[in-house]
Amino acid sequence: MSRPKNVNEKKQKVRFSCAAGREKAAPLGEGAYGDVRPALLPPRLDGLRALTKPGVRGFPEVDAAQALLAGTLRKDRVKGEVLDLTAMGGLLASLPGVTLRAVEGSAPALTVLRGAGLEPQAAVPGDPLSERWPEKAKTVALVLAGDRGNAYALAQVAWAHANTPPGGTLYIAGDRDKGFDRYVRAAGAAFGTGETVARDGGMRVAKLVRRPGPTPPLPPAETYEEDGLKVVGLPGVFSAAKPDRATALLLRELEGLDFSGQRVLDLGCGTGLIGAWAAKRGAEVTLVDADLQSVRSAQATLDANGLAGEVLHSDVGAELGERLFDVILTNPPFHVGRGVVLDVAREFIASANKHLKPGGTLYVVANEPLPYEKPLADVGNVEEWVREAGFKVLKVKKPE
Repeated sequence: MSRPKNVNEKKQKVRFSCAAGREKAAPLGEGAYGDVRPALLPPRLDGLRALTKPGVRGFPEVDAAQALLAGTLRKDRVKGEVLDLTAMGGLLASLPGVTLRAVEGSAPALTVLRGAGLEPQAAVPGDPLSERWPEKAKTVALVLAGDRGNAYALAQVAWAHANTPPGGTLYIAGDRDKGFDRYVRAAGAAFGTGETVARDGGMRVAKLVRRPGPTPPLPPAETYEEDGLKVVGLPGVFSAAKPDRATALLLRELEGLDFSGQRVLDLGCGTGLIGAWAAKRGAEVTLVDADLQSVRSAQATLDANGLAGEVLHSDVGAELGERLFDVILTNPPFHVGRGVVLDVAREFIASANKHLKPGGTLYVVANEPLPYEKPLADVGNVEEWVREAGFKVLKVKKPE
């Protein structure tokens, strides 16, 4: 293990490059992390509205693909019941004459949708929706999350097909550079007819009408072995096929520590590897993620290994109540969709400060340039354990 050093006074210069202007650091906006606020809309959506908060795709704006989707539905004068499988901030609910059936798997987006007065359904690709809505809507909307990988996008397509009645219409939006054309071809093979009807920069919208026929199967979960654990990665979950390098580094550095009887929080659990690793070493674990698909993965990982643990679907620590932990382990996310959004990572640190017992220890692994040392100093003394291959592991001891 590398020798720790105190970094409370260390200054870091961080620079995020924008590749051809395609990825940018999203501004922090005003207000606290949990505040729901109006989303910034492009001029062409004048008269429409949506809410947002940190953690919602596109924040502080609306997602670019969803913006084009809304404009297309308005141009086509779509009215009546619309099932939006990626409702985000509820933009489609503001279309004149539309009654929105809002579906989301993101805890921040669910908070925003409730704030907009909607009653969203928490669900992920493959979940049945007939109990909530016995009669299928004739119009279905979907924004492809191509950044979450091929299996997830194909799962979205299959889910949309299952929820579109024969003769019904699917409007599917996405990014040309994230496989949109490929996924539309897959959708077209199932639906039977369709074409791209709107373009704006790299964003696209296709319109498909469903013919009778079988729904494509959902892609299976991926599994792998790591340190004697079977890890279950559902489509779209971070590092579903193998451990990411940052997590592998964190677990290597923690090897040899005694977790027996410790209350441990895996904050931002993904597949649940970190929490399962701690549980295997005798910890009483709680795992938290804002993404419902990740929550399902983490529970499946615990179950596959016969391990006990509490898994919560939560916008960072919102569902933790007054729980306190001896140890918190985290690899904070700093992307929401394509945007670099450090609000979420900062909230991870604030939540860790709230839920860490006096005398407890927080371990954070992060990309080397990310400026976490300053906010971590509010928790306690910051030590850098290791800096390797573009990553760092930071240890923070909270004062007694």
